[in-house]
Order: sequence, then C-alpha cells, then structure tokens
Amino acid sequence: MRLCLLGGLLAVALLAGCRQDAAVAPATRVKVVSAQPTDFAPEIALTGVVAAQVQSQVSFRVGGKIRERSANVGDHVRADQVLARLDPEEQRAGVEAAQAGVRSAEATLRQTTLAFERQKNLLATGNTTRREHDQAEASFKSAQAQLDQARSQLAQATDQLAYTELHAGAAGIIVAQLAEAGQVVAQAQPVFVLAHDGARDAVFNVHEWALANAAPDKPISVSLLRDPAVRTGATVRVVSPAVDPNSMTVQVKLALSDTPSAMTLGSLVNAMAPARARKVFLVPWSAVFEQAGSPAVWLVDPGAGTVSLKAVEIARFTRDAIAVTGLDAGQSVVTAGGQSLRPGQKVEVAP
Repeated sequence: MRLCLLGGLLAVALLAGCRQDAAVAPATRVKVVSAQPTDFAPEIALTGVVAAQVQSQVSFRVGGKIRERSANVGDHVRADQVLARLDPEEQRAGVEAAQAGVRSAEATLRQTTLAFERQKNLLATGNTTRREHDQAEASFKSAQAQLDQARSQLAQATDQLAYTELHAGAAGIIVAQLAEAGQVVAQAQPVFVLAHDGARDAVFNVHEWALANAAPDKPISVSLLRDPAVRTGATVRVVSPAVDPNSMTVQVKLALSDTPSAMTLGSLVNAMAPARARKVFLVPWSAVFEQAGSPAVWLVDPGAGTVSLKAVEIARFTRDAIAVTGLDAGQSVVTAGGQSLRPGQKVEVAP
C-alpha cells in the first residue's frame, strides 16, 4: 500500500515537471524585415544581332545555267560589280537572230523606199495611177514599221544577253549565298542576299512581357557583347505585328543612332531598356514560400507574436531580391527561420 502511494506521488511530480517545461519552452526565433513600398523600374536586358536596315535578294532576270560565281559570303561588293554569270549561248543566238532580222528589214525598207520614190515621180508627170502610188506608199510604211519592230527585238535580245551577268545593284556585304556554279536557276530565283551599306539595326526576339513593361519614352543603350565598352544609343524602328509560334516572341528592330566600327554585321549585342516604374516591395529570396502552389510570405503579428502566411504576387526576380505586390507598408516579413513555421505559431523576433 505504501509502495502504491509512493509511486502515485512520483507520477504526479513527473507530470507537473513536464507541464512546467512545456510552459517555459522558448518561442521560435525568426528574423524579419519591415516591408516598404518602392518605385521599381529595373532594366530589361536583351540579346540580339546587328543587321542591315536594307537587305535584298539578288537574282538573275533570266533563267539559265550558272557558268561562274565571283563573290562569296562576307565579301564587300560595289554597286556595279559582277557577282555571277550565266552560260550566254542561248541569249547570244537570240541577239544574232535579231541582228539578221534588222538587216532583212533594212533591205526591205531600201527596196520599198526606191519604189515609193519612183511612184511619186511618175505620179507628178502623170505616168502612173493613184492606186499604184498608194500601194507603194503603204509598202514603204509597212517596211518602216517592220524595221522598228526588228530593232526593238534586237534591243530586247541585247538586254537578255546583258542579263546573263548578275550585278550587285548596290554597295554592301554578301551575307548569304543561295546557288553555286553549274546550278540551273530560274528567272528571279535568289542567288545572293546582300546587306546594303548604310544604317544598321539591332534585331531582338522579345517576349510580350518585355514589350508591355518597357518604358517607351526612355533611351535604350546597346553594347557589344564581347566588349561592353563599345556602346551606342538606339530607338525602336520596327515591331513585328505577329508572334513567332515557335519561340512565342516578337521581333523588334532597334535603329542604331551611330554604328561603331566594331559592331559589324552579325555581331552579338546587348540592349538595356528601362521598364515601367511600379510600386512593389523588395524582399529577400529567403522570404518567399509557397501556399497551395502560389507564392506567399510569413508575416509576424507584432501584438500577438504569431505568424501567418500572406499570398503575394511576384512582379520580378532580381539578383538580390524578389519584387512582390500584395503587402501593406510596415508589415513584418520573416526573412530567416521560416522553414519550420506553421500558421498561428508563436515566434520571437531576433534583434
């Protein structure tokens, strides 16, 4: 009996000690930051290439077999420079046939001219009829028209022969070659792509978010990727009206105000464009958690000393912080020690 009473007293003492330990258990210590709104206007970084503002496809005006090609990709060419030649045998035969037609028409014209002159003289002396005179005049005029037609055909055949030489048409740089010597090409089939000398663009594939959030009235800086010290200003020249279905981006062309010599065609460049300013709260990366698949932060109630999850919307990721919206100024956001928290838990704010 005494043993049972002693065991019961010991059990009561142990339970009282456990309750006392639980009552004095320290609260979870966390670090917090006071949320303060700020005007956030980060720069939008893009990577693109330098391209000519005017670029054209160069092609033959007649079809045929390419006999020779005298230009390569990367060559700088003059406006009158010959880039390629077709086999001219067919066109040369056409010129010779047209020349023979002109000689024939000239002989016919000489014959009808003499006949018409005789009829005019005979008509003046009354030794011929008006009908024979009119027939001679008609033959003369018909021969004149045939000679004009033959000369026109000769000019056309001469042009066709000249078209067997492919001229650049403008000074620039060959950026693509689409046919080789020995290949048969059709009329107007592209053979080269020529980037004209002159103004240059920086071409970028931009996500719609960047287009919607970029500040249109702010200057844009473009720098060379391999040497950021080489930079120039730019303005938006062309925005494609359609979205690329493969990359889901929009092509944007920026006109370079002054093209440094180092920014050659095809060079990789960076563009820094300021975004539209908006009110956000900058919090450390460690402050953002997840609640039901959405971003959230732990808030400390200064009166009760407890924590609760608050859903936020992420506006932008930066290197050192995350820009979020959905908070109120002055709220205490947990930045450290939140990995083991639960809603309503008591916490102690570390100094």
